[in-house]
Amino acid sequence: MVSFLGAALSFPTVLFSFLLLVVVGYWLLVLTGVLDLGDDLDVDGVPGGILAGLGLGGLPSAIGFSLLVAVAWFVSLAGSALLDGLGFGAAARIAVSVGVLLVAALAAWLVTRLAAVPLGRLFQAGTESSRHAFVGSLCTIRTGRVTADFGQAEVAAADGSAATVQVRQTGAEPLHAGSPALIYDYDVEGEFFWVTPGDFALDPDHSRHAPR
Repeated sequence: MVSFLGAALSFPTVLFSFLLLVVVGYWLLVLTGVLDLGDDLDVDGVPGGILAGLGLGGLPSAIGFSLLVAVAWFVSLAGSALLDGLGFGAAARIAVSVGVLLVAALAAWLVTRLAAVPLGRLFQAGTESSRHAFVGSLCTIRTGRVTADFGQAEVAAADGSAATVQVRQTGAEPLHAGSPALIYDYDVEGEFFWVTPGDFALDPDHSRHAPR
């Protein structure tokens, strides 16, 4: 445990350890419903536009940034552990550590770049026209609450696949994770759906909307 902490807090791994803590904290807040997956993970002014410039535009910025940090941290940690076993001198250790940092950054970009296309499809709700096709459908709420500016749900597409979409409601009805809701409108500017409490029993094919 002590050796692990030493490697995690040594250069260059320590650079990614802080970012990894931010990423873990972000996903904990998403899982508990405090944050929405649609809320960007913006660390030290790193917006999704920079990720797009790196060829990672197919992913939501939170997904892309999280994957970059996780892979870079793991590679740098493995490199640091290897350096500890080789017994380099101080000057040589610094030079080799810089090399590990560059390798970790490159590996993180390559892995995330390869994952961008398949993962992007999982989080893409489709074009504007296909999004309008969801209007009138039942969905399953996936966040702890739904308000006028927060919420997320899962809805079945025409091909049977599931899409995760942003949802909002004008009222104060208790919509929570697992609740059925009816999509009745789409906000083009905000790119989210307006929902109201629904009932799966009213849908002849309600089994496809059931929470998994």
